[in-house]
Amino acid sequence: MRKINNISIRNYKPSGFMKRYQELVHNEMIPYQYHVLKDEVEGVEKSAAIENFINAGKALRGEEHGDFYGMVFQDSDVAKWIEAASYSLAVFPDKMLEKELDDVVETVCQAQDEDGYLDTRFTISQKERRWQNLLEAHELYCAGHMMEAACAYYEATGKRKLLDVMVKNAEHIYEHFITQNAEGYPGHPEVELALMKVYSITGNRHALELAKHFIDCRGVDPHYYEKEIKRRNWYVWGNNPSDFAYQQSDMPLREAKDAKGHSVRAAYLYSGMKDVATETEDKVLSDACRRLWRSIVDRRMYITGGIGSTCHGEAFSTDYDLPSDTVYAETCASIALMMFASRMLADEINGEYADVMEKAFYNTVLAGIQIDGKRFFYVNPLEAVPGISEVAQTQRHVRLTRPGWYGCACCPPNAARLISSIGKYAYGEHEDTVYCNMYAAGQVEFENGLKLNCETEYPYSGEVLYKTEGCGNVVLRIPAWSKEYEVKKNGEKLSLRPEKGYITVPVCDRDEICLSLDISPRYVFASQNVPALSGKAAICAGPLVYCFEGADNKDDVLSLFADIEKKPVLEEYDGSLLGGTRMLKAFGYRREPQDSLYCDTAPGMNRAELIGIPYSLWANRGRNQMRVWIPYIK
Repeated sequence: MRKINNISIRNYKPSGFMKRYQELVHNEMIPYQYHVLKDEVEGVEKSAAIENFINAGKALRGEEHGDFYGMVFQDSDVAKWIEAASYSLAVFPDKMLEKELDDVVETVCQAQDEDGYLDTRFTISQKERRWQNLLEAHELYCAGHMMEAACAYYEATGKRKLLDVMVKNAEHIYEHFITQNAEGYPGHPEVELALMKVYSITGNRHALELAKHFIDCRGVDPHYYEKEIKRRNWYVWGNNPSDFAYQQSDMPLREAKDAKGHSVRAAYLYSGMKDVATETEDKVLSDACRRLWRSIVDRRMYITGGIGSTCHGEAFSTDYDLPSDTVYAETCASIALMMFASRMLADEINGEYADVMEKAFYNTVLAGIQIDGKRFFYVNPLEAVPGISEVAQTQRHVRLTRPGWYGCACCPPNAARLISSIGKYAYGEHEDTVYCNMYAAGQVEFENGLKLNCETEYPYSGEVLYKTEGCGNVVLRIPAWSKEYEVKKNGEKLSLRPEKGYITVPVCDRDEICLSLDISPRYVFASQNVPALSGKAAICAGPLVYCFEGADNKDDVLSLFADIEKKPVLEEYDGSLLGGTRMLKAFGYRREPQDSLYCDTAPGMNRAELIGIPYSLWANRGRNQMRVWIPYIK
């Protein structure tokens, strides 16, 4: 069973850094995305996502209706918006948002067929094609996201309408795949973890059985999709049914060793695997999850917490293939990695899981959002160069500025729902013990009666103060990057050594715990096995990865070299810079330019200061060069 339980979203009231981002979601992202989903924003990609639900409802009532528009997974954009809006409503009560949310939920509910089926693509037209194309049609994926939305809506508002609709939908899926024994498993995993959420809230055993079924049968018959395609004469994209590894179906999941295939699908799948393994106490499945975790974090993850190194299929490629300029690192993939990490942590208290969760959040996830909350990255490169990025065949997917929306818009609402629910990742509890996995300023109430008030300017400061109400144990994570730390209780220094990255402090009423972490800048070097990073270094400060933009470095970062003998320093916090941040100054050299493509004479080098900003804030000042990894001189 779980060793750490999630707190209720209602029980975290943010302040500081987290409040800034949750307010951005509430005040800007959610309203903006609502109007985009209703096609009320000019100059961005058409969505029609809400219109699809309206038309599906009309089709069920026999009324005249329009055609389905968009990707086969267009429904999921609405589901993630519902989830984000629900979580945000729990933190920031808002009558207008609640009315909009209720209206959208009503529109979704009107689109459910009598038998429980809910997917606008096949309700508006081609009803006879339901469940024929698990490889490409994303019916289970859309169902999964709407199940998550229903759980969030119920948790935030206490309203069961959407939850009842999605329980009925789960029963429809159960009837098809369990009772009628239909073959198959999701082409895009996600429903597995969603079914486990439904089970945790409702206790519906069919939801648990169905999630376990999809985990158990996946890869047992790797040729399922080949057989499926022979039974139909229609396609969505024409996916290769024989690419078993890409579809995570090349072997039973209990035998899996390497993270492979589409990175978002993989991390969602591994999250569902871990949920099932924990609930059923399946050690073999848990061991497989640990192997997959090690594959990701030891050999296939970027320093920013990005995963999925190739644009070909938005996928993992092979060990140590981590190029900076052609990287994919989809925002959704890092969100899914956070989900996987949180589930590993819930069953095995180990600070590494929270370290990775934090890395992904503060770097790749937040980099996916413009500071105005209205523009978004899908791809998150670690190097971008005007004239090559967006232009070269190998780098056309790499954007230099964030678009306002996408035809495939999975990332913007995904980021909104993640940020709105960050309290669930930051804090957990079990019996009389509470866990501080991420340093999130604000007030937290736990079911065991303990209350914490966290005061911190983290991630720009390593000082964290907790004031307590009630008695119990407070467990604090000591990040692996903080080589030095100090913890005091009521002013008295404690001598505590971390156990698997955590220390435990017993507390009672009005105790104060002060934790000091070392966020001084540090150089980070990649393994010699990563060919793209030979002779290069990155600079981090606390959980933040820093990057170098042309805007701060004379419009040219390609000629910069870092002198790693000299320690970089953090500048004072500047509230007017990029919404509020701290610049970093490193010391090194700038190479003199040369006129010819190649030259027999080594170019001269001049002393230079290298100015860095947090990677999450790049591309907020127009098109310019950017690099995370800088060549170094020793």
